[in-house]
Amino acid sequence: MIDIEILRRYYTKDMVFVTQHTAKRFRERGIRMRDIKAALFSGHIIEQYEGSFPFPSCLICGISSTGKPLHVVMSDEGTASRIITCYFPDPNRWDETFTIRKKEG
Repeated sequence: MIDIEILRRYYTKDMVFVTQHTAKRFRERGIRMRDIKAALFSGHIIEQYEGSFPFPSCLICGISSTGKPLHVVMSDEGTASRIITCYFPDPNRWDETFTIRKKEG
């Protein structure tokens, strides 16, 4: 199980990596690294993906630097982390707290 304090420690130690593809996608969405940092340090883990490959990952819900809800998916690779994706959650797919998925149908 991933501990958000460990992810925050990785971030503080500059041990969080972003692939070129991921960076391109969050720029297209109007998300900046300061938004991701703000969400990581203000947020909490709402889903754990222990079986994800090649490393366990989790979904964090926090607040961006501009005050908007932001979801960030990060891995825990043992000595570092990777930002897998980040997005502004769709209110049609999440409850009013953006922490619980709405049931489809």
